[in-house]
Amino acid sequence: MALNEGLSIGALAERTGLAVSAIRYYEAQGLIKPWRNAGGQRRFERSDLRRLSFVMIAQQFGFTLPQIRAELDRLPGGRTPTKADWAKISAGFRAVLDQKIETLTRLRDSLDGCIGCGCLSLPNCALYNPTDRIAEKGPGPRFLMGDTPDM
Repeated sequence: MALNEGLSIGALAERTGLAVSAIRYYEAQGLIKPWRNAGGQRRFERSDLRRLSFVMIAQQFGFTLPQIRAELDRLPGGRTPTKADWAKISAGFRAVLDQKIETLTRLRDSLDGCIGCGCLSLPNCALYNPTDRIAEKGPGPRFLMGDTPDM
């Protein structure tokens, strides 16, 4: 296949491991933008292989499609993303991932002494919240999320 013919949706599915329906969904979400050949068939740029690979990896890290699309929308259309493009995106994602890792580590380290523990030391319990004093910080188990009881 000549490079200017683009990739068919089947070829893109085979190369990425995604179902054709998933590729169509990502297209509908604006993550990739195929063009039509003279016969009206979808054709994809080779750079879409990298874009879809990035989408799959970013989803595994917990990023939402709107977050992923926002990053991909910053890339100039019509050209293959460069190493510098990916470095910028990954730097932003790194900060979010570092925060998630910190939160997960804190939750893991406090797990033995909290949920379902039946402890008799309520003042030291990260779930104990008399008079809902931590509500102004937001919903959820705020103490486990890093807020302190001595606001």
